[in-house]
Amino acid sequence: MNAVELIRKKRNGESLTSSEIQFLIDSYLKKNIPDYQFSAFLMAVYFKGMNENEQSALTNAMINSGVVVNLKDIIGVKVDKHSTGGVGDKTSLIIAPIAAAAGVKVPMISGRGLGHSGGTLDKLEAIPGFRTNLSLKEYKTVLKKCGAVLIGQTKEIAPADKLIYALRDVTATVESIPLITGSIMSKKMAEGIDGLVLDVKTGSGAFMSKEKDALKLADSLIRTAKSFNKKVIAFITDMNQPLGNYIGNWFEVYESIKVLQGENVPDLLELCLNLAGAMIYLGKKADSVEEGKKISLELIRNGKAFNKFTEIVKLQNGDVSYLYKPEKYPKSKYSEKIYSAKSGYLSSINNYEIGMAALELGAGRKTKEDKIDPKAGIIFYQKIGNQISKNDVIAEVFTDYKHSLNTAVKKISDSLEFSKNKVSKPKLVKRILT
Repeated sequence: MNAVELIRKKRNGESLTSSEIQFLIDSYLKKNIPDYQFSAFLMAVYFKGMNENEQSALTNAMINSGVVVNLKDIIGVKVDKHSTGGVGDKTSLIIAPIAAAAGVKVPMISGRGLGHSGGTLDKLEAIPGFRTNLSLKEYKTVLKKCGAVLIGQTKEIAPADKLIYALRDVTATVESIPLITGSIMSKKMAEGIDGLVLDVKTGSGAFMSKEKDALKLADSLIRTAKSFNKKVIAFITDMNQPLGNYIGNWFEVYESIKVLQGENVPDLLELCLNLAGAMIYLGKKADSVEEGKKISLELIRNGKAFNKFTEIVKLQNGDVSYLYKPEKYPKSKYSEKIYSAKSGYLSSINNYEIGMAALELGAGRKTKEDKIDPKAGIIFYQKIGNQISKNDVIAEVFTDYKHSLNTAVKKISDSLEFSKNKVSKPKLVKRILT
């Protein structure tokens, strides 16, 4: 087979066979196809899409690029969660320990930041010493000891996805239903789970800005999960504003610590209780999602969820002293407050620009080689529907790069719209699909 011919075929809207897709994935993994050719293939898929057979073939090829983990020797139902990503989305850090504290086994394989959206691995690695690159043997050991483990793709698990994931981030091919589905499901099906909870986001800060597209993605993910005989629940959730108040890798760890210690961050807590409740239900530790939500809240209140988080961090070599004393974490060299230029009700936020502002500050990557500054980020104090007076503080930005302050401040200021009339707060959980 010839890569150029297959790229042309997909560019022209034709369907690829399973063997053709397998050839492209295998060849890229073996470095027989260079980045620039595979980028062209990704762009062709972005514009022309894939049918159900192609989608299944892509997912299978990515799964079969490595091993499928066998967790049968670990007693209990294994359940994971995946979010399609957004701004301030740190739910994995909160719900994994909650579900594990409830007795569910949580083998979680996560990703890095994509475009304006932060990544769970980057957040965890903001904890000094935390290892996300565990071997499969270590992965099983940690899961067996504490009931949860959070790692990235290993060399054994879906190695093709690890390469493709990084390439999509820097070639503007993130927002593609077939590519998102293949990426998510190749990792999830390879990690040895029995059930999966999906958080499919929609809005200005999501990869699927329109709810109809989020529903299409949720349907694609659900169909693929069911084709592998996995139990699945999907939530369609709002991403028209940052989730919680903290954006940036260490900042999001800090806010997660606060929630696990019982602090009420209303939108973040609401979503975490829904997702953790669904995980506990699929893990057969509750008779309904609602009962799972009640169990989740109790595990936060009695301290067991936070204790489980510290156990996970310790087993993955993280320095737990920063969880108990987060104030000792290094601070950025520069910070600046952003004040409201007018009075009124905050009516809308271009949440994509908030994410891009965080990236400018050093909290994300512009190229594959960029290093993230874990200290960099934003504290965003306001929510849609809030009544704001002129000169009220909207947000505060933090960075080691003085030249990036003006750009970030402008992006955030320009992303806001105000109304003289009262504005309704957006509904956080829009739909639940099973």
